[in-house]
Amino acid sequence: MSAQIRLVEITDANRDAVVALRVHPSQERFVASVERSFQDARENPEAKPWFRAVCDGDTPVGFVMLCWDLVPGPGLLGPFFLWRLLVDAEHQGRGYGRAILNEVVALLRAAGATELLTSCVPGEGSPEPFYRGFGFVPTGETDEDGEVILRLELGSRP
Repeated sequence: MSAQIRLVEITDANRDAVVALRVHPSQERFVASVERSFQDARENPEAKPWFRAVCDGDTPVGFVMLCWDLVPGPGLLGPFFLWRLLVDAEHQGRGYGRAILNEVVALLRAAGATELLTSCVPGEGSPEPFYRGFGFVPTGETDEDGEVILRLELGSRP
């Protein structure tokens, strides 16, 4: 399936539905909740958080948050960093994750970005194979939490 999605601003009208999104329980150690993401965004404005609900029609199916065009520094990778990517457990396996990344890549290219960084917790059930399947490659570095840093060269994506 080729998922058709829209990245939508989070408003009072859709906030509760977006906050209610949950990954599969086995993934909770790898992906923070939407509520935690909002908290992280509030507590780290220097990370220049940019976030959107991911909707299929009018139905929220996921959430994405990036550091958008920040100046890298201690604890801050960038300038563009995929901070959170969450697809609700009920909507997984339908191509939404790949569709979200395709949409993000298009937005980043339009903004003049040449690469996207992300990180993930290593281990059984980690999203690393998904990211690598999309084209991300390990940089050989880890962050202060021991997460593997991955890079996607935006010119390498069709």
